[in-house]
Amino acid sequence: MLSRDEAKNRLIGPGLPFELEEVEIREAVSRVWKNAPHSLRDVFAATGAHGDDEFLVLDDERLSYAEHHRLVCRFAHALRERYAVRKGDRVAIAMRNLPEWSAAFWAITGIGAIAVPLNAWLTSDELAFCLADSGSRLAVVDARRAEQLAPRLAELDLNSLIVARSEGKTTADAMDQWEDILAGVPDDAALPDAAIDPEDDATIFYTSGTTGTPRGAVGTHRNICSNLMSVAYRSALKQLCRGVVPASLGGEKPHTVTLVPVPFFHVTGCHAIMAPGALSGASLILMHRWNPERALELIEREKVTNFVGVPGMVAQIMDSPRFRDHDTASLINIGYGGAPAAPTLPERIAEQLPQAAAENGYGLTELSSLVAFNAAETYRCKPDSVGLPLPICDIRIVDDDGTALPAGAKGEIYVKGPNAVRGYWNQPTASAQVFHDGWVRTGDIGRLDEEGCLYVLDRAKDMLIRGGENVYCVEVENALCSHPAVTEAAVIGKPHDVLGQEVAAVVRISPAQPVNEEELIAHCAERIAAFKVPVQIDIRREPLPCNANGKIEKRRLQAELFPASRSPS
Repeated sequence: MLSRDEAKNRLIGPGLPFELEEVEIREAVSRVWKNAPHSLRDVFAATGAHGDDEFLVLDDERLSYAEHHRLVCRFAHALRERYAVRKGDRVAIAMRNLPEWSAAFWAITGIGAIAVPLNAWLTSDELAFCLADSGSRLAVVDARRAEQLAPRLAELDLNSLIVARSEGKTTADAMDQWEDILAGVPDDAALPDAAIDPEDDATIFYTSGTTGTPRGAVGTHRNICSNLMSVAYRSALKQLCRGVVPASLGGEKPHTVTLVPVPFFHVTGCHAIMAPGALSGASLILMHRWNPERALELIEREKVTNFVGVPGMVAQIMDSPRFRDHDTASLINIGYGGAPAAPTLPERIAEQLPQAAAENGYGLTELSSLVAFNAAETYRCKPDSVGLPLPICDIRIVDDDGTALPAGAKGEIYVKGPNAVRGYWNQPTASAQVFHDGWVRTGDIGRLDEEGCLYVLDRAKDMLIRGGENVYCVEVENALCSHPAVTEAAVIGKPHDVLGQEVAAVVRISPAQPVNEEELIAHCAERIAAFKVPVQIDIRREPLPCNANGKIEKRRLQAELFPASRSPS
């Protein structure tokens, strides 16, 4: 078994699998993975080597890599020949996690077009906005999204709406059926030719803007391929820390079975799970929607080895009354990010899933997913940190006037690396505010310790200000989650005429451990400063409301508890 530093030195030196080099990207010099794939087209070509191994599993439906490869090539052929899609054209994908989602993504990016994954939970107005804003020529949708968009077709400048799995529902004349499109394409169709540069645009992922209007983050092929290598590096480093020789250094290549509880239309599902899974030959077990009991069934049935989600999902699995009814011994890796994780979570995993290695991580859409991760001995020693940055990423903490701060100081987190997207689609002003000289302003508040480990304290826009004092919500949430009865916590602002805001919270507690509001307030008072202690705690037994990616919806909780106030999130 090696320390993290020893493992790193086995992987990133000259001639080693994760060798680094410097290149100029948009007038800024960045460290890159020297052996990263050139483009997503090259990544897709590499998946052909996995042959008849299972790739995608949805209920009783199983699709091999060979079958997926043929499906992608045939759909790409239809895009080029039937719809005249060319390099740089935008093609949207709006559906839940289906095999067709993956096929559409690889077909679009494989011919040099730009995939525009859209949140399947959006309203018809929001979907229409994103389609119009991106200038998408086509949209590939499922039956539910087709139903939403049908009344809007006349106003949308789309060549067609391609509907996968229409479920026997009648569709409009302007819609084409997935099956009908493929019926006219030979089974042995090849992927159409395309010359793709690493700096060519590959994706537009829409993320919330401060004005309420979504912004399309434009990712290049280099961005995503960098993340693929980062995921592979993370896996190899963790194996070395456990005393296992990774396949990249000549070790045996284990077969990975990954449960996919998050949607492909977010960078976690697409960049951190689907794309690296395809490159490595993993089997991906899809879920219609998140449900902890269904997750336990799939873990047992499919012998799932890897789970990647948000912390709340892991907690819900372990809190499930059916947890002990299922065999979870196959799980060896549990990774989570996208929301604050309680420092006690790795202890719970060690107790209930002792064979599994826990890992926390930090990333965002504008950085193509992964930026830093905390695993092995670092996580055991510093469970409240998101870990060290990737070798290709630089992180600095900056104050309000742009000055870099020393270790220990709190400020906004800036990140630099080849995974930084090139900007927001057709929004030069917003792009200039966030992207500058290769650095990305994350909007997150954090600090670095003396060893370079990153601590994410809060979103800058979520931070509560109580009588002039800054309250970092994650600190209060961690204090609440340190109580054995609390499994989820969300801190929101309670309006106050004098102080502006007071601290309030909503928690979910375990059915087996009753606790009241007074006890939780007293618990917090022993751990955090008095001005940070919640004055009101709403206790619930059901899971807190989450969005499609598993993040707690603080806006919704704010509206429920304090309908006359503005949400801090």
